[in-house]
Amino acid sequence: MIDEVIFLRHGRTGFNLQRRLQGQIDIPLDIVGQWQVDQSAYSLAQRFYWAKVSNIAAHPDLLPHSADPSVRRMDVDEYRKAPASGRTMRVVSSDLFRAQQTAHAFADILGLDVHLDARLRERSFGQWEGMTREEIRERFPEGFRSWTAHTGGELDYGVESRADLGARGAATIADYVRTHAQDPTPTTLFVVSHGSWIAATIGTLLDMDMDNLNTLDGIRNAFWSTMGVSADATGTHWVLTEFNQGPAIAAAGDWENGPAALRNPDMGVWKPVKGAKA
Repeated sequence: MIDEVIFLRHGRTGFNLQRRLQGQIDIPLDIVGQWQVDQSAYSLAQRFYWAKVSNIAAHPDLLPHSADPSVRRMDVDEYRKAPASGRTMRVVSSDLFRAQQTAHAFADILGLDVHLDARLRERSFGQWEGMTREEIRERFPEGFRSWTAHTGGELDYGVESRADLGARGAATIADYVRTHAQDPTPTTLFVVSHGSWIAATIGTLLDMDMDNLNTLDGIRNAFWSTMGVSADATGTHWVLTEFNQGPAIAAAGDWENGPAALRNPDMGVWKPVKGAKA
């Protein structure tokens, strides 16, 4: 049974730096994005180290052994008898490459598989994908005003509504929960996706008004949120236990632009845009 869900947003991309709407355009991480996901992966791998132990207990062939027959073999029973083996973790990721890179930064440390799921893709921004907000404002002024006022004008340009996005995300998570319902093993579902998708999914699971999602802070690159899930005769219940959390290093420097050692002279500087939540 799934009793915990972790939502992790992918790291920075070149489109993030340029403040372009990526949507479902397949953009890889940039150098700062790779650094971000590595930092978050290191932090989360410490927290969820039990998942490596549990995975080895279930798949003893993963346990390394010396090729020298005189060296005693490692004892898999140490892993099987460890309390950590009583839980399991499943890592799922959007099939867009920036999410895959982010998922593997975490999962590879713990020796976990990454399962791809197109249902975890970012919100589709239709004709606006790849454009900056300034470009949208210039070319589609009425649509832009309606979009920022949350009155739905963006739908005329093929943009997926927040309500549809949230419904897609919540249905996907509910499907995972339902699929694992008969498995008695407590399971953490580790979901790697995108900022708008995560915010809309969490909002829908909590029965929030999709047009008032600005009550949730924008999801930062490579930051995570955690929800607890339980079920009884009245249905499935969700509790948000962490929101928009990052590794300690994120508070110690310029997280969005990364350390100076990674910035080349041609690289722009990421700056926040007021009212940029999508």
